[in-house]
Amino acid sequence: MVGMTSEHPSQAPAPRVVLLGRPGCHLCEEARTVVERVTAELGVAWEERSVDDDPELLRRYAEQIPVTFVDGRRHDFWRVDEGRLRAALR
Repeated sequence: MVGMTSEHPSQAPAPRVVLLGRPGCHLCEEARTVVERVTAELGVAWEERSVDDDPELLRRYAEQIPVTFVDGRRHDFWRVDEGRLRAALR
């Protein structure tokens, strides 16, 4: 699942934000809304991944979803604070 796409995938910027979640997770839906809003406002690429698609991600993060990463580092889990995310991306 990708949050920001390009018509030319080879030219798409690497995502600065990664959201780990799973289908049917209401906290993940809330986190997605915040991530979509902030990244659209700042023009930042993001990507969403399901922990259900990767056994290692499931093992490491199943109890913390949604988990957000900014520039490859864990940023938040359970909830995404809009102000904190915006600050981390500046």
